[in-house]
Amino acid sequence: MSATTTTSPTRFASGKSTGRRGPQRTWGGGPATYFVALLLVGVCVAPVLYIVLGGFRTNAQITTDPAAPPDPWVAGNYLGILESSVFWGEFANSLVVAFASTAGIVTLGLMVSFVIARYDFRFKGAMYSLFAAGLMFPMVIAITPLYLVIKDLGLVDNLLGVIVPQIAFGLPTTVIILVPFLRAIPDEIEEAAALDGTSRLGFFFRMVVPLSLPGVVTVGILAFVGSWNNYLLPLYVLNSQANFTLPLGVQVFSSQYSTDTAKVLAFTSLAMLPALVFFSVFEKRIVGGLTGAVKG
Repeated sequence: MSATTTTSPTRFASGKSTGRRGPQRTWGGGPATYFVALLLVGVCVAPVLYIVLGGFRTNAQITTDPAAPPDPWVAGNYLGILESSVFWGEFANSLVVAFASTAGIVTLGLMVSFVIARYDFRFKGAMYSLFAAGLMFPMVIAITPLYLVIKDLGLVDNLLGVIVPQIAFGLPTTVIILVPFLRAIPDEIEEAAALDGTSRLGFFFRMVVPLSLPGVVTVGILAFVGSWNNYLLPLYVLNSQANFTLPLGVQVFSSQYSTDTAKVLAFTSLAMLPALVFFSVFEKRIVGGLTGAVKG
């Protein structure tokens, strides 16, 4: 007696096997959703585009028709600024402050987050709550007592007077993002590393840092962009133009060339371009890191 095989018609209806797949998610936005999204993108991009294109125009073009594209295109405004030693000096100061602040925020934030996430000790919850409360304490509120502290330390008109406070105010965000990453690391990995004779520092550098790399990259990008765009703290701390960062340089340049709108727009474009490019290149890293923090 031969066995009869029954074939499901739905399985081979298309001529090939259909394996199990998760639900396919499709974008269900209608025309109104796309319109609102494009409108928001336009609101964000239009001012930046206007500033960049304005640097390629003359003052006469801006006065005659402020909304028109450059006709003809003038590169002299940008070339004149790029040939200025003042611009490159302020650019170098911004780089020093941004990289030093980012390194301090990431290094100290990762160490603090590791202790809070992996070990139990008294006042652990209070320490984490203290960092969380720091998110609700903006620098503008503390700028006057902070300036007095910087003055007492002798750091006025010194780049360290900007770097150290930026590290302190950047730690709350870093800790809040990194703690979930470090908590998500399985305890079995740490136990296996201990059985292999790995010390706590060895486990930290060999396992914790690589596994938490998405979060580290995220906080590093946020710290760099925030430091590059910081205006208030350098305004209070730095006095001599030789120590100015680019945000202060934009203000001084705008005052000196208040009648030369096109050149001011060109200087502003060059000042914001590094942070804009840096953020655009690593945008996916930021989204991925924040998603991992939420899941953790």
